[in-house]
Amino acid sequence: MAEAVLIDLFSLQMNSQTNDIQKLLCSMLERIEERFSASAPFVYIMCYQTPRSERSSEQDLLLKVISSFQILKKGIEVVCKTSTAAALYTIKQKLDEKDLSIIKIILPVQRKALMEVFIDHLFTAVYQFQFEDFGVDCEGNNLQQIAEPQNDIQTLPAHEMELIRNEIQTYLESLPDLKGKLTILKSSLIPGHIFLHGFTTRTGGISYIPTLSSFNLFSSSKRRDPKAVVKENLRRLANAAGFDSETFHSVKVNHASDVWIMGKPQPDSYDGIVTNQKDVTIAAPGADCIPVLFADPVKKACGAAHSGWQGTLLGVAMATVNAMITEYGCNVKDILVVLGPSVGPCCFTLPQESAKEFYNLDPKCVRQFESPAPYIDIRRATRILLETGGILPQNIQDDSVTDQNQSLTFCTACHPDTFYSHVRDGTNFGTQIGFISIRD
Repeated sequence: MAEAVLIDLFSLQMNSQTNDIQKLLCSMLERIEERFSASAPFVYIMCYQTPRSERSSEQDLLLKVISSFQILKKGIEVVCKTSTAAALYTIKQKLDEKDLSIIKIILPVQRKALMEVFIDHLFTAVYQFQFEDFGVDCEGNNLQQIAEPQNDIQTLPAHEMELIRNEIQTYLESLPDLKGKLTILKSSLIPGHIFLHGFTTRTGGISYIPTLSSFNLFSSSKRRDPKAVVKENLRRLANAAGFDSETFHSVKVNHASDVWIMGKPQPDSYDGIVTNQKDVTIAAPGADCIPVLFADPVKKACGAAHSGWQGTLLGVAMATVNAMITEYGCNVKDILVVLGPSVGPCCFTLPQESAKEFYNLDPKCVRQFESPAPYIDIRRATRILLETGGILPQNIQDDSVTDQNQSLTFCTACHPDTFYSHVRDGTNFGTQIGFISIRD
């Protein structure tokens, strides 16, 4: 059963007869009331709003007629915008505010293929859409019944797809930053004249859902932030940091220790990535897991790794180091390693069976070991493994050495205004990243 109904009037000609529009809406609303008499859904009417400078008196009257339904019928909202992207994104915000996921769209059959493309870009698999034709010709000057049902259009021409993508991108680029300015944290350990790098926080993007707001940099089918929004956040980061978002590569997390050497065939999943190419930016995500950056200023090579508790135990950090040594001839004593923001031992627990592996590595990695769910220090464990592998202690930046810059190693769970946290926020959580590239 639909939780919301969207009536798409966007493509109706604004010189259509006002009476015809009124009759159409009355008919559809009556149909909705009959069908959902037991549990009335929220109803959104989406229509085109001509820029005021171009609007005629007839168009003003038509908008007033459509808007009047918002007053007459409880649970109806009218959304008038100058583009489909703007109207649909506004309705998405209303759906998310009410936590609605099942939506029926009533629209002209000619709009279905186009609407599916917009939905693909602006929504994720969390939402379920059903389509129903309201049986009018949206291309003629008048509202005329379609005599014969038309077959669904499966695909749009490439140039129309591109127009839709451009419309969405233009609209998202116009949205203001939320929750403050875009902030990039940098390490004094990595030489800035050789490497461009940083760690993001959660401010300065356009993601509006509370647990994803505002600078979320990862889209998942299980969350409500679509790829288009994440792409816009990344574009803003690239502009601020000075890299090309079109040559950006982030690890494909598998919570293991596989490493992709850029230039070789790309695995389906990997938690580390290394390169010596100057025209690319590589990154690792984190939302409690550690985004780890690696830099060799001698051989001018770099790496990024995603190190959660499983990846830490599997040795993803040293696997990334070893890939740099093997592929680029790096000396382990030249490699600099910076651990970005992650969950601290103050907030992260594991069942005792898993905690035993950290305790065996070093008892200092575990607090309250005798409890059913001991607290785990994955950053200390990562340092121990790196030092064991030959990385010099002074070449590692984390919070286990008190005289180093700790602005990069806050506990993500303890700082809700600055960082995302899966532990704190649950399944619909946002993601920050650590990124690095070699300057020209």
